[in-house]
Amino acid sequence: MDESRAARLVQAVLRCYPARWRRRHGHEAAELAALLIRDGTPAGSIARSYLAGAVREWLTPRPGRRLSAVACALLAAACLLGVSGGLLASAGPARAAGTSQAHPRAHCRPGSPDPAPAPGRPQVIVRVAGHGRSC
Repeated sequence: MDESRAARLVQAVLRCYPARWRRRHGHEAAELAALLIRDGTPAGSIARSYLAGAVREWLTPRPGRRLSAVACALLAAACLLGVSGGLLASAGPARAAGTSQAHPRAHCRPGSPDPAPAPGRPQVIVRVAGHGRSC
């Protein structure tokens, strides 16, 4: 690859860096790349290295924004915990009705008292098809 083409490749890759980085280090990075190319380092290798650096620079939080990023992450975590905690608190444990059922008309017999639910357990009302009327 000729030097002008290699220089254009390096300049294109350097444009991938954030503007604040290019203002501070762009000239120095271009000069270093030109020296490396002149010494025989392949331009593609330099471009890959600079491209990886550009990705890393974009993904690394800036010191001034680190606190706001952490605050956003904590706020999101608190919201998720609050929502899931609210859902868990509102959904009580499910209790299944017993499999053994009394005679469907047993509650209609005179003198048979209604069984009281066990303390701490909800009363289960079972409706039987065809017997929706009261006694």
